[in-house]
This record gives sequence, structure tokens and C-alpha cells, in this order.
Amino acid sequence: MSAKLRGNESPTMDAVRLRRVNRRLAQDLSGQLADLYVDSRETSPGEAYRRPGRRHFLNRLASDIRRPGFAMVIAETDRLMGCAFGFPLRSDGVWWLECYGALPHSIEQLTESGSVFAITDILVRPHPQDQDVARRLQERLLTDQQAALGATVVDRADRPTLTALRSWGWLDLGEVWRPISATVLRVLVLPVGRPTAARLEGLAHDAWTRWPG
Repeated sequence: MSAKLRGNESPTMDAVRLRRVNRRLAQDLSGQLADLYVDSRETSPGEAYRRPGRRHFLNRLASDIRRPGFAMVIAETDRLMGCAFGFPLRSDGVWWLECYGALPHSIEQLTESGSVFAITDILVRPHPQDQDVARRLQERLLTDQQAALGATVVDRADRPTLTALRSWGWLDLGEVWRPISATVLRVLVLPVGRPTAARLEGLAHDAWTRWPG
């Protein structure tokens, strides 16, 4: 039985439940997920970066839902508190190669073995334990997919998201240029378990000799 919240009381970690959802339910929840996207980080008036709007998120979500292997985990109390979703990378490495060119050998091996999962978004409604919920979401999503490595890209100008991901354990590999959108992106990875972390040791300190633009 879930705990009921009173007034402005914040949900405790025990009250936040994680649940996997399938494609159909993700589609049914699209409106609530878009609300979560908007609420997950309210941009302050003085902040230079403006995240793409609700429509952009819905289009991206619809595109991801159609991808093979799409997976989503949601966090909830008496309402939706967070979500993480994405898709497994193909073993041929086309997701990497279309954007980034040559791969570091360790990441190439993990990709060829089907052990890399791309996380499109981690969204958490602001509350005192939002970082703990975010960590639980990313861990559950990657563990359920038996992934050894999470991967994502973030607009270089989106400093709040980059700061959050780094605080949740993501390693920053450097910058890449995406000509089609004239955007500079930062590439981040999240190793799952000590063996993967050991294989990636040093990558974040030597990104630019490994990631040609």
C-alpha cells in the first residue's frame, strides 16, 4: 500500500515506486510525460539556454517508441514523479558512427556485443530527493536491459542537464558537432559495474584524441 502525501509533504524514497511500462502504456502516458518534461526543470528568467518545447518532446518520444527494443521505467507515488527511457544500440555501431566517427576500442567492443543502451531522457519532478530517484531510474532501466554501458548526448548549452548527469555518475567524453542541426553536443556514458568502469578508465581524460570531430 502506498503512502498518501499530505499538503506540501515531499514523497519519501520508500513511497516512490519504479515500474516498467510497455510501448502502449508509454503512448497512453504521453500527455503526462510531456507535463513531466515541462515541470522537470523550470527555466529561470536569467538562464540563457531554453530547452526545446513540449511538442519537440512528444515528437521525440513517438520516434523512440517505434524503435526496436524501446524501454521505459517510470517513478510514481500518487502521481508520476519521473521517467527514463531509451533503446539498445545496434551492434553495427551505426548510432555512434553517424554522429561521431571512429570509436574508442573499448566502446566499440561493448557496442558489438550488444551491451550499450542509449538513454534518451531522464526526467524527474523537482523535490528534495530527485537525485536519488534519477539514479534509481537510470540504474533500473540499464539493469533491466542487461546493459554494460549507458550512452547519451546533450546540447552543450544545456548546462543544468550536464551538471545533473555528471552528479549521477555519467562520464563526459567530449564534444561533437552535428552539422544537420548546427548543434554542438557533449557525449556522456554511464558504465554499469566495476568491470565496465575499469575498461573505460582514462577515456574521459583523453577524449579528443579518440573522438574526431
